[in-house]
Formats: sequence, C-alpha cells, structure tokens
Amino acid sequence: MKTFDLSLYLVLDPDLCRTHSMVETTMAAIAGGATIVQLRDKKVGTEGLIRIGRELMDAMAGSGVPLIVNDDIDAAIAIGADGLHVGQDDMPSRTARERLGRDKIIGLSIENEAVARKVDPAIVDYVGVGPVFATATKPDHKPAIGFDGLAQLIKIAKLPSVAIGGLKQDHVDPVFAAGADGLAVVSAICGQPDPEAAAHKIATEIMATKSALTP
Repeated sequence: MKTFDLSLYLVLDPDLCRTHSMVETTMAAIAGGATIVQLRDKKVGTEGLIRIGRELMDAMAGSGVPLIVNDDIDAAIAIGADGLHVGQDDMPSRTARERLGRDKIIGLSIENEAVARKVDPAIVDYVGVGPVFATATKPDHKPAIGFDGLAQLIKIAKLPSVAIGGLKQDHVDPVFAAGADGLAVVSAICGQPDPEAAAHKIATEIMATKSALTP
C-alpha cells in the first residue's frame, strides 16, 4: 500500500549540497522532519543517479521516508526507488505507470489549468503545483503562478498536492491556506549550515499551521 506524507518535501540540489553531501543533507533533513525526498540531478546522467540513489536508499532504509527520483525512470527502477516525479516535458505519466507498476508513487508537475484538468487520478498519486515563485534552482521553469494560482490549480486537480518553486519557511502559512498538502523546498535546506535545524524549523512551522487549520 502506498503511503506518503507531502508535508515537507525536500528536493536535493547537488550544487547546493557541497558542504554537506546529498546523503548527509538528506539524513539531517529527515532527522529534522522532512517527510519525502526527491533526487534531482540533471548533470550526472542515469549511471550517476543510480550511484547516488543507491547510497541514499541504503542510508534512508528504515526511516519510513520515501525516495522519489526526478524524471529518470531507468534510474528509479535500478535504484528500487519509491517513486518517480515527472514534468510536462518528461515521460508521459501513463508510460511511467506502465513501467513502474501500481505500487510505486508517481508525481506530476502542473503549471496551468489545462494541464490540471487532464490529470488522471488512476495514474498520478500527487501533483507538484507551481512554480509559486521564480527560482534560481530551476532556471527553465514556467511562469510563476503565485498563491492564488496555487489555490486554483489545487482545486482543479483534486489530488494530494505539494507546492513548488522558491518556497521557504515564511511561505508555510499561505501554502497550506491555499489547500496544499505540503511544500517542496530546495535552498531552504540544501546548502544551509545546519540542514537538520533548517528542516526542524520548517517542520515545526508546518505542524503549527496544520493544527491551526484543523477544525
């Protein structure tokens, strides 16, 4: 059975993870409260992703936190990762589901209403909605949608959702107020002097916000 918590979604960035490696950053973030981790590295190719992915899977074993691979399905399969995240310019989600099977998690990026209306809940498990803000960690991103756009796309997609794009601790309240189930962060944890403390601050803010929003 697929179980996952999108609350604090860490997207790894190899350029930011220089002082602390991606494995070190991941384990520190999990200790601080990260609930799901995505391996994203567009520079190393499939073999490079497999190498670091296997290190991550070994380190994360027993943590209960899923590892999602960005875009590269061959790497995800070789690693035995918990799932795959694809964008609109990547492999179709239907093809990904056919290759991965029913037990793996599939996430899909959506950035406009037309895309949101086409999401198939029989194939996709969650949507990444954004970018909320422009971000230097993904220079080829689509136009920013803001919090109003975030709320609108979440309402249309009707799937578990994680907000993406330039998000920090200060954005926790408006992200959850827009109806998201979590927020994805990169530089708010990757490259921080103390990734565990950074994750803990965000996770604590998320818990307080979710409690306040619960009737």
